[in-house]
Amino acid sequence: RETQVIARTMMGDDLRISPDGTHLAFIEDQNAHVMPLPAVGKALTVSPGFGALKVAQISSDEAYSLHFSSPDTLAWTLGPRLYTMRIDAAFEGDTAPGDGLDLGWSEPLARPEGVAAIIGATLVTMVGEEVIEDGVIVWASDRIIAIGARDTVTVPADADVIDGTGLTVTPGLIDAHAHGPHASGGIVPQQNWQALATLAFGVTTIHDPSNNTEAIFASSEMQKAGLIVTPRVFSTGTILYGAKAPGIFAQVRSLDDALRHLRRRKAVGAISVKSYNQPRRDQRQQVVEASRQVGLNVVPEGGSTLMHNLTMVVDGHTGVEHALPVAKIYDDVIQLWSATGVGYTPTLGVSYGGLMGENYWYAKTDVWAHPKLNAFVPREILDPASRRATIVPDTEYNHINAAAGAAALAEAGVGVQIGAHGQREGLASHWELWMLVQGGMTPHRALMSGTRDGARYLGLDNDLGTLEVGKLADLMVIRGDPLEDIRVSDQVAYTVLGGTVYDADQMNPIWPVASERPPLYFEATAYDTDGTPETGCSCGRGHP
Repeated sequence: RETQVIARTMMGDDLRISPDGTHLAFIEDQNAHVMPLPAVGKALTVSPGFGALKVAQISSDEAYSLHFSSPDTLAWTLGPRLYTMRIDAAFEGDTAPGDGLDLGWSEPLARPEGVAAIIGATLVTMVGEEVIEDGVIVWASDRIIAIGARDTVTVPADADVIDGTGLTVTPGLIDAHAHGPHASGGIVPQQNWQALATLAFGVTTIHDPSNNTEAIFASSEMQKAGLIVTPRVFSTGTILYGAKAPGIFAQVRSLDDALRHLRRRKAVGAISVKSYNQPRRDQRQQVVEASRQVGLNVVPEGGSTLMHNLTMVVDGHTGVEHALPVAKIYDDVIQLWSATGVGYTPTLGVSYGGLMGENYWYAKTDVWAHPKLNAFVPREILDPASRRATIVPDTEYNHINAAAGAAALAEAGVGVQIGAHGQREGLASHWELWMLVQGGMTPHRALMSGTRDGARYLGLDNDLGTLEVGKLADLMVIRGDPLEDIRVSDQVAYTVLGGTVYDADQMNPIWPVASERPPLYFEATAYDTDGTPETGCSCGRGHP
């Protein structure tokens, strides 16, 4: 059937025609607008400043799910609220649809029942330099209730016990800069293989500084309710993009503009906003001031521009995302930065200024053969990057220089946290730890970046980041001693998320109730590590 173009927009999206064909609604600069739709016989290019016809703005902060609920009424949502407005009222200048209709509901947080303990492990608590040999950690439901040396902790008689001999327990890793898929076409999968892989490597919390708003906050709420198995999910949602890109351009001309952008992010569930490519310093400062008033973190990206990075530090952003784009930093930068409370997420796997850290691990290790990746990642996703490595002299890898700068900043008191950028599923978080050690951190200090510092950066340290009584039972249980050899950190035996214990090799829950997760779609065809299909499946579930 022949397609007829009625209208288009250069910077907006979500065009809607009224049922009677007399009006057109569209979203631009995140807000909903409506205008008459004349029968002119050619396509209109519409915008809020159309000029030839009156265009009325009908929303005040942001609009989702724009639609005509009747020929003369428009409806849209923001967070859990549904708003409506009559078209005639919009053209009369009414832009206050009230509080809207609350469509939200409450679900109980998913919490296991019972008491569990790990006995005999080395506990790296991240409380200062504390390391407890032959330790005991006990949790009830989802909170830690006791921790200490074996001879100082009384384990409740009804506790289920895990033998910790030869194991090291740390807080679960917190990936402060984690991109990744959460939904497709508005559908959140019942089982996300990337999320399982991430958990299998002991990453229990992620913060995504750029993702689809509707997808990621749906995933976050479903995780809290126990409807899906994924790390704890926090995010900015869609970025505050300063470059003119359709649908995501966030114009900041004043503090009022910045406040609008911050309010709309908070309304959908964000704990932070990403100030990205806002070109002028005064614009970035307005976003920072708005964040103080609204109560959100601001995690900017300097776009590989050192000038932007340093003014972001001076202006008091929550932190700087991505590596500084220079091979070496000197005392002036270290002294400046350490006098602030601004954090640093260098994302060494994608560091600027040379070959990325991710390439190093493809060249130096058999990534394609890692048993956890083979268990959770489809071969067609894993193989292309991991089997065709780029080989160069070690001096070409700039991530080591970037890691040395991060280590120097951490030594001066700057909070440095890991961010794997959504690279190799779960394993890349461990690469971040290993690269920090390459840059001069001790294994203990690197693990602190992966746990305590990430929690502090995101404002989650009342619940996460250290092993202390009262905090959430999010644990990474490692085979071996990462304080002696950081490269064993990826040998995760158990992941504990909110008290629930998972066998990290297959991500089957084993406490409080043991069960077998459903097979992933690709587990019907298993592959040997050389890429050759095997007969049947190696997952141990007995299906073909």
